[in-house]
Amino acid sequence: MSNTCIRVLADHVQIQECKDELNELEGTLKNLTRLFNLSGNAARLKILYLLKREGEMCPCDLSDILEISVGGVSQHLRKLKDGGLVVDKKVGQTVFYSLIEENLEILKPFFNQLESAKVASPLV
Repeated sequence: MSNTCIRVLADHVQIQECKDELNELEGTLKNLTRLFNLSGNAARLKILYLLKREGEMCPCDLSDILEISVGGVSQHLRKLKDGGLVVDKKVGQTVFYSLIEENLEILKPFFNQLESAKVASPLV
Protein backbone atom coordinates (compact mmCIF):
# COMPACT_ATOMS: atom_id res chain seq x y z
CA MET A 1 0.00 0.00 0.00
CA SER A 2 1.37 3.37 -0.99
CA ASN A 3 1.16 6.48 1.18
CA THR A 4 1.40 8.87 -1.73
CA CYS A 5 -1.32 11.22 -2.92
CA ILE A 6 -1.93 11.66 -6.61
CA ARG A 7 -4.58 14.30 -7.13
CA VAL A 8 -6.00 14.93 -10.57
CA LEU A 9 -7.96 18.07 -9.68
CA ALA A 10 -7.83 20.19 -6.54
CA ASP A 11 -11.08 21.56 -5.15
CA HIS A 12 -9.86 25.10 -4.55
CA VAL A 13 -13.19 26.21 -3.09
CA GLN A 14 -13.10 23.39 -0.52
CA ILE A 15 -9.49 24.14 0.33
CA GLN A 16 -10.18 27.86 0.85
CA GLU A 17 -13.35 27.22 2.88
CA CYS A 18 -11.45 24.83 5.16
CA LYS A 19 -8.61 27.33 5.60
CA ASP A 20 -11.10 30.12 6.39
CA GLU A 21 -12.92 27.97 8.95
CA LEU A 22 -9.68 26.99 10.69
CA ASN A 23 -8.68 30.67 10.82
CA GLU A 24 -12.04 31.52 12.45
CA LEU A 25 -11.53 28.75 15.00
CA GLU A 26 -7.91 29.58 15.79
CA GLY A 27 -8.53 30.85 19.33
CA THR A 28 -10.80 27.94 20.24
CA LEU A 29 -8.35 25.44 18.76
CA LYS A 30 -5.52 26.91 20.83
CA ASN A 31 -7.64 26.65 24.00
CA LEU A 32 -8.56 23.03 23.26
CA THR A 33 -4.94 22.17 22.50
CA ARG A 34 -3.88 23.67 25.84
CA LEU A 35 -6.61 21.78 27.66
CA PHE A 36 -5.77 18.46 25.98
CA ASN A 37 -2.06 18.91 26.64
CA LEU A 38 -2.67 19.58 30.32
CA SER A 39 -5.26 16.85 30.84
CA GLY A 40 -3.30 14.33 28.76
CA ASN A 41 -1.24 13.40 31.82
CA ALA A 42 -2.84 10.64 33.92
CA ALA A 43 -2.12 12.31 37.27
CA ARG A 44 -3.49 15.67 36.10
CA LEU A 45 -6.60 14.04 34.64
CA LYS A 46 -7.16 12.30 37.98
CA ILE A 47 -6.72 15.62 39.79
CA LEU A 48 -9.22 17.31 37.46
CA TYR A 49 -11.70 14.48 38.00
CA LEU A 50 -11.32 14.63 41.77
CA LEU A 51 -11.75 18.42 41.78
CA LYS A 52 -14.90 18.04 39.71
CA ARG A 53 -16.17 15.33 42.05
CA GLU A 54 -15.32 17.08 45.33
CA GLY A 55 -15.56 20.74 44.34
CA GLU A 56 -12.28 21.71 45.98
CA MET A 57 -9.35 19.90 47.53
CA CYS A 58 -5.98 20.61 49.09
CA PRO A 59 -2.69 19.16 47.80
CA CYS A 60 -2.29 17.00 50.93
CA ASP A 61 -5.59 15.18 50.35
CA LEU A 62 -4.81 14.75 46.65
CA SER A 63 -1.39 13.39 47.62
CA ASP A 64 -2.94 10.81 49.94
CA ILE A 65 -5.50 9.73 47.34
CA LEU A 66 -3.09 9.56 44.39
CA GLU A 67 -0.24 8.18 46.50
CA ILE A 68 2.28 10.67 45.12
CA SER A 69 4.26 13.26 47.02
CA VAL A 70 2.74 16.60 47.96
CA GLY A 71 5.52 18.18 45.89
CA GLY A 72 4.48 16.13 42.86
CA VAL A 73 0.83 17.06 43.32
CA SER A 74 1.82 20.71 43.74
CA GLN A 75 3.74 20.66 40.45
CA HIS A 76 0.70 19.24 38.64
CA LEU A 77 -1.56 21.82 40.29
CA ARG A 78 0.82 24.62 39.29
CA LYS A 79 0.68 23.48 35.66
CA LEU A 80 -3.10 23.29 35.79
CA LYS A 81 -3.30 26.74 37.40
CA ASP A 82 -0.82 28.28 34.94
CA GLY A 83 -2.84 26.68 32.14
CA GLY A 84 -6.02 28.30 33.38
CA LEU A 85 -7.83 25.11 34.39
CA VAL A 86 -7.88 25.54 38.18
CA VAL A 87 -7.86 28.32 40.74
CA ASP A 88 -6.66 28.32 44.29
CA LYS A 89 -7.76 30.00 47.49
CA LYS A 90 -5.93 30.12 50.77
CA VAL A 91 -7.78 29.40 53.99
CA GLY A 92 -5.42 29.88 56.91
CA GLN A 93 -2.32 27.94 55.94
CA THR A 94 -4.15 25.54 53.63
CA VAL A 95 -4.54 26.09 49.90
CA PHE A 96 -7.63 24.68 48.23
CA TYR A 97 -7.90 24.13 44.48
CA SER A 98 -11.02 24.01 42.34
CA LEU A 99 -11.87 23.86 38.66
CA ILE A 100 -12.56 27.03 36.75
CA GLU A 101 -16.26 26.81 35.82
CA GLU A 102 -15.74 27.66 32.12
CA ASN A 103 -13.65 24.51 31.72
CA LEU A 104 -16.30 22.15 33.06
CA GLU A 105 -18.23 22.14 29.79
CA ILE A 106 -15.13 21.27 27.78
CA LEU A 107 -14.04 18.62 30.28
CA LYS A 108 -17.53 17.10 30.55
CA PRO A 109 -16.87 14.37 27.89
CA PHE A 110 -13.81 13.20 29.89
CA PHE A 111 -15.80 13.09 33.10
CA ASN A 112 -18.78 11.39 31.42
CA GLN A 113 -16.45 8.70 30.08
CA LEU A 114 -15.05 8.12 33.57
CA GLU A 115 -18.54 7.98 35.07
CA SER A 116 -19.66 5.51 32.39
CA ALA A 117 -16.66 3.28 33.08
CA LYS A 118 -17.48 3.36 36.80
CA VAL A 119 -21.07 2.26 36.15
CA ALA A 120 -20.00 -0.42 33.64
CA SER A 121 -17.58 -2.02 36.08
CA PRO A 122 -18.77 -1.41 39.65
CA LEU A 123 -16.43 -2.18 42.50
CA VAL A 124 -16.87 -5.62 44.00
